Amino acid sequence: MQRERVSENVFWFQSEVYAQVTAGVVVGPQWAVVIDTLALPDETLAMRMFIEEQVGVPVRYVINTHYHADHSWGNCFFPGATVIGSLACRELMALRGPGALETARRQDAAFRSVKLILPHLTFSDGLMILRVGKKNLILSLLPGHSADGIGVLVEEDRVLFAGDAFLPLPYIVDGNIDELTATIKKIGKMGLENIVQGHGDIILRGEIDEAVKDNLAYLSGLRKAVRAAAKKRNPQEALALIDVESCGKSRVALGGLAEELHRRNVRAFYKRVLAEAPEEAVPDL
Repeated sequence: MQRERVSENVFWFQSEVYAQVTAGVVVGPQWAVVIDTLALPDETLAMRMFIEEQVGVPVRYVINTHYHADHSWGNCFFPGATVIGSLACRELMALRGPGALETARRQDAAFRSVKLILPHLTFSDGLMILRVGKKNLILSLLPGHSADGIGVLVEEDRVLFAGDAFLPLPYIVDGNIDELTATIKKIGKMGLENIVQGHGDIILRGEIDEAVKDNLAYLSGLRKAVRAAAKKRNPQEALALIDVESCGKSRVALGGLAEELHRRNVRAFYKRVLAEAPEEAVPDL
């Protein structure tokens, strides 16, 4: 697990095992706030050990940016902490979490120690503000990657923990391309010093404008390419030609996962095109 100090009393963690997933910690004088948990129990426990033993404070709050397992299944390793998320996060975790966890336990014994802990404190619109020492954490809705997404802005430092609303490759399979486009535009206008992506490396101030532009260009390219392919006599052949580079991203992003995630994006958006079109207009998958 990698660890880096982002600003005073703000830390970033990145998994070296699973998809470069990230988490964060904001430390106050008496307690700390964890922003997301890591994918595997051992890494989440190592993060807790750092906070308790090296920083020397307990964790009072855990914020989930969204319900996906790699960001929320570590809630149970912070006993006594209040978990915060959107109302949709709580609902989706309750609906989809038990079955997913049961499957994970059958596939990997490491998940037998995991217990689902749903958010105790939720919001569904507007903002939620949490004061940690001298810092304000401003929680706001950032949908698009998933319906329940939120971001956490460290106001004084202009550091945004964006969850999966901002990634090296935008991912829409469990979300909505229109909402994600709007969210990325919103992030680009926030005047940030750093973006902590849900996966991948921290984006620095001088890189933010280009990263926003590239992500918007990818989503636009994906839209155009899939809609064009859907009109072909053989859409499946045309869809197969839409590789990640043709939409403006590198296949080496996220440790080589980019091409597979892109393929899933193509299939997901094609299903939307099918749903929008008259039944006879576009051949099915």
